[in-house]
Amino acid sequence: MAFFEGCRYVSAVAEKAMAEVSSAVREQFRKGNAALAKANWDYAIEILKELLRQEPGFFEARMALHAAQIKKGQSAGLFSKVVGVAGNAQLIARGQLALRNNPVEALNLAEEILGHDPSSHLGHRLLADAAALLEMPRTAIASLEAMRKARPDDKKICLQLSGMLEKVNQAQQAEGLLKQLCRIYPDDQSLFQELKNVSARITMKDGGYNEMVQEEGGYRSVLRNEAETVALEQEHLHQKPIDTLDMLIDKAEAQLAEEPDNLRHAIEVARLNVQKKEFDRALEYYHYALEKGIADAHIERAIYDTQIAKLNHTLSLLDSAEPSHAAEIERIRAERATFIIEDCKRRAEKYPTDMSIRFELGQLHFKAGQLSEAIHELQRAQTNPGVRLTAMNFLGQCFAQRGMHDIAIRTFRNALREKLVFDEERKELHYFLGCELQKVNKDEEAIEQFKHIYELDIGYRDVAAKVDAYYAKIDAQGSAPQ
Repeated sequence: MAFFEGCRYVSAVAEKAMAEVSSAVREQFRKGNAALAKANWDYAIEILKELLRQEPGFFEARMALHAAQIKKGQSAGLFSKVVGVAGNAQLIARGQLALRNNPVEALNLAEEILGHDPSSHLGHRLLADAAALLEMPRTAIASLEAMRKARPDDKKICLQLSGMLEKVNQAQQAEGLLKQLCRIYPDDQSLFQELKNVSARITMKDGGYNEMVQEEGGYRSVLRNEAETVALEQEHLHQKPIDTLDMLIDKAEAQLAEEPDNLRHAIEVARLNVQKKEFDRALEYYHYALEKGIADAHIERAIYDTQIAKLNHTLSLLDSAEPSHAAEIERIRAERATFIIEDCKRRAEKYPTDMSIRFELGQLHFKAGQLSEAIHELQRAQTNPGVRLTAMNFLGQCFAQRGMHDIAIRTFRNALREKLVFDEERKELHYFLGCELQKVNKDEEAIEQFKHIYELDIGYRDVAAKVDAYYAKIDAQGSAPQ
């Protein structure tokens, strides 16, 4: 199979399970796994890399290769990782070039990068992009999940992951991921629209509506007479989504009446009412499920999401012609921000040892300009290795905004000592450190931070302008009369 991607002609690579590869490939895979079990990392990596050159779509082999890379990295220690990072810049450049014309080669180069540093953000980004081009969704998902673990609130990563999850029939997981993203970025209406689209597709599939309108035997069997059949055939292409939702809500409510102890029906009615924008009705059913004994974090999250959706919908209905329009926007946004923070505080109190919630709360305080509260929560969140560096990044920004430039500089430097991979987060740390050094008139030290970024990404923020201005100043001083 092949397809056009922009101006390129790209051949898709089918992802294969164990049963779909040849016996010779299975034997090679067995040898690689045996070497992996014996902690012979180099031999396992050599076998599995060669195998993937023959069968780039062999998903289990790629996962085994990643496991071997991680194990080798853990045993090799810090020095090897630093050396690997230093050699990755050229591989990344080659990989980006290969991505344009030869995505399979980009896959191989990505594995070379991950061989040096299994946690490389840029390595996983290259692998995910190449896999997406080649229509290898499970391969892309594995790398996107690795990237998301380090940067859980990255829009690009989460949106791409959501799309890939839908491709492998994991739409519910895609929906949950988008809900989390909407929670982090409540002002981004494009995210809410994407969530709405995914939820609508789930509703259509779960409700059997597609089969009803597309399969003659399916929908004819539920109609009472031929006249109704003809009417549906004429109208179903133009049928409004609200009509479909009403039909599905009636069905779920009837099922709940027949089985009052089956609260799955109550949850389904609530979910469908959210789609219909009947938020108060949805909340009634969610609370009903909680009161009847479903102590489920997913239900609590659904209630939260419904409250946010209600406030966002209220915002969308405001009349811009009204004199109070601007004031109403501010009021509702303030109400929403307060609700989000209070809900996060409630969860932090309920789960006091969960530092990821503390990190989330720290971010929310930071975005609200509540810097003292943000610092308090982010300092606690640093104890969680999964969010430690990002928490330090936000802490540095808090100190910077409070004018504590010396503490901010120290915080950014400490984070950079621990952040070995040159990914987007490291760029941001260099950038913020450079800006803080400029504020305390340490221009030479500041420009060194910007140079780190300039060497690999000339288009990052205003780094090019800063570096070019520095060299222009040097040239002017060199040519000026003494």
